[in-house]
Amino acid sequence: MESDPRPSLAVWKFASCDGCQLTLLDCEDELLPLTDRVRITHFLEMSSAEESRERATLSGAGPYDLSLVDGSIATAEDVGRIHHIRRISRRLVTIGACATAGGIQALRNFADVEEFRAAVYASPEYIATLDTSTPISAHVPVDFELRGCPIDRGQLLEVITAFLAGRKPNVSGHSVCFECKRRGTTCITVAQGVPCLGPVTHAGCGALCPAYGRGCYGCFGPMVQPNLEAMVRELRHDGMTERDIVRVFRTFNAASPEYGPVPELAAQEATEPPAEEEPR
Repeated sequence: MESDPRPSLAVWKFASCDGCQLTLLDCEDELLPLTDRVRITHFLEMSSAEESRERATLSGAGPYDLSLVDGSIATAEDVGRIHHIRRISRRLVTIGACATAGGIQALRNFADVEEFRAAVYASPEYIATLDTSTPISAHVPVDFELRGCPIDRGQLLEVITAFLAGRKPNVSGHSVCFECKRRGTTCITVAQGVPCLGPVTHAGCGALCPAYGRGCYGCFGPMVQPNLEAMVRELRHDGMTERDIVRVFRTFNAASPEYGPVPELAAQEATEPPAEEEPR
């Protein structure tokens, strides 16, 4: 029997809402042509056959040419699973805010997880969880991180085709501000004084929120080398308090290392006398 020459693709899930995996299923027109080029050998979200549901146990199969990993590490079992997946994957790409920054569930990193567990669950003694929610890169080497909550389908297809072709994905690390300029959207911060995280947020959404008059929420996480000092200063100029500034960064990408200095910067700004306003 002739072996299948197509490279193999596996999609793995950890703690997440599954939205980033659904983005691949939403590729509709592109998905069938993609299967001509790649064998999707493990993807529970798109499978109904029980026998195909291979779990990433310590005796799991492989190797896979490319593994896409969705979700954060939230349990002790997760830690063992991700190390195994790394061993059986030639290339490993993390997709989405949970996998790249711990996700919304990483809010536990700034609080007492026992208090959360007691408040949310009727029988908290049955809940086995770590005190933190961490990105995949905190545990194993990652070949590429694709940001977003959820990820952008165009960027996802670019990453898959790039790795299958043996080249570097062409996903720019610039900010949402570039996308506003490309679509001709007037800057809502400059024109209306609306607080917006666009200057420090990774591009990928097409500047959707600013296009409808709302400030960027930072769904795609930090851009490459974000200027947080200037961003915090601008948010305060637009009326946000120290508490507001810290909270606006603690959403989809709460545990991003790039956002680590924000609380200190916000506190510093709060103690400084108001600077004389300069014309924009």
